[in-house]
Amino acid sequence: MTELLDWLLSPAAIRARANQLYAHVAAGHSAYFTLEPGRLDSAADYVAAVIRANYPSLTIPYHARWRHFGDRWDKLAPRFHGMQTDEVARIRFDLAVVSVLLDAGAGAAWRYNEAESGEVLARSEGLAVASLHAFQKGMFSRLPEAQPCRADAEGLERIDVIDIAQAFQVSDDNPLDGLEGRAILLRDLGAALRAAPALFGREGEVPRIGFLFDYLKGQAIDGVLPAEAILKALLRGLGPVWPGRISFEGVNLGDCWRHPAAASQDASDGLVPFHKLSQWLAYSLVEPLEEAGVRVVELDALTGLPEYRNGGLFLDLGVLRLKQPGLAAERLPPAHEAVVEWRALTVVLLDKLAEPLRKRLGKTAAELPLASLLEGGTWAAGRKIAAECRPGGTPPLNIVSDGTVF
Repeated sequence: MTELLDWLLSPAAIRARANQLYAHVAAGHSAYFTLEPGRLDSAADYVAAVIRANYPSLTIPYHARWRHFGDRWDKLAPRFHGMQTDEVARIRFDLAVVSVLLDAGAGAAWRYNEAESGEVLARSEGLAVASLHAFQKGMFSRLPEAQPCRADAEGLERIDVIDIAQAFQVSDDNPLDGLEGRAILLRDLGAALRAAPALFGREGEVPRIGFLFDYLKGQAIDGVLPAEAILKALLRGLGPVWPGRISFEGVNLGDCWRHPAAASQDASDGLVPFHKLSQWLAYSLVEPLEEAGVRVVELDALTGLPEYRNGGLFLDLGVLRLKQPGLAAERLPPAHEAVVEWRALTVVLLDKLAEPLRKRLGKTAAELPLASLLEGGTWAAGRKIAAECRPGGTPPLNIVSDGTVF
């Protein structure tokens, strides 16, 4: 891997290119947005109020897939009592990865009806709970009866559209965006496990997502692992899974897009990486690692997540304004320059919001890392303000999802 490619697959590149686009907008050159930085203080007030309402003790967990499961993981966990700690961590890796990869936008019409609780769930919560039940039933395992709670290459490679449709209760009256894309993604994940034995392999066994835990544990020095090491392993191991949009030196860059304002004098000219889902997955793997005795440090090296709840927060609170109000009525492809700008602005504004938020809450960066601010936090506040602004809490801009756009 060359130095430039390694950089494009790093949080440093995300922040550098996002700041270039922020400067482009701040200078008045954007055709789509204006910045109102004076509104950032009121945004901090709004988010701080949401945090205090949600977490009065200010003990805030990381923004991770585990939050969407509610107490369902805690109810499932006793099944694994008596297992070695490392094996429980592998199971949690298996679940987190497949569930996160299935989290691309479901669409406004889709719902999941959980028979056990009687709850009807939508969007990320619904996708999470549906994937958890599919995991418990062995959908991703080569041995669904004997070892249901695992995700391995053989189990993933046989998944088809019918499996996804059944697990997610899809029908003509309950459509799920990107149905075919999700099935392809999981099959490609199975192939990716086989293609990276150093990360997912073990001699004599079918490649398995959970073996990534063993790799990362081996990377820790004196039991300490930088958060960026998790992201690098994910980008390296799961790169082949992403649809082939932009490749660099033969490597699929995944969640990376083009914008003319992201200029440079080298081969990365115009490229704007985000790696949103990979970063959220990295956040989601921190807890299993820490519970298995690996201390994860430097969490704030990762960026805030450029998705519609965090990005919508800044539009709905007036920190960003649309120059073309008609954009709100369009379905925009993720490669659209407006979407790339919106996501880049979100990365920078989340960084800018962090310090005033911590001051309002009386916390340091160590006590309240970005991963907790997202959870407490900007994501929840983005959902709340969306519900106040529009029926159904839809985002202020709509990005077309094919089940693989993260």
